[in-house]
Amino acid sequence: MTLEAILHALVETYGWDGLGERIPVRCFNVDPSISSSLRFLRKTPWAREKVEGLYLYMLRERQRRGGRR
Repeated sequence: MTLEAILHALVETYGWDGLGERIPVRCFNVDPSISSSLRFLRKTPWAREKVEGLYLYMLRERQRRGGRR
């Protein structure tokens, strides 16, 4: 799973606003885009860890709810 695929899945599930609420970083809250977010996340290990953790949480919640969104 690539970081880009993880980011696309999170944006699809939560939207940029929801993602920015859950992980309050500028690249999610001010003029967000996949490319700017990827640049930031690749240079910022703590933020990448938070994104990966949120992705795993999202997967667990989907599984818990039986695959429904």
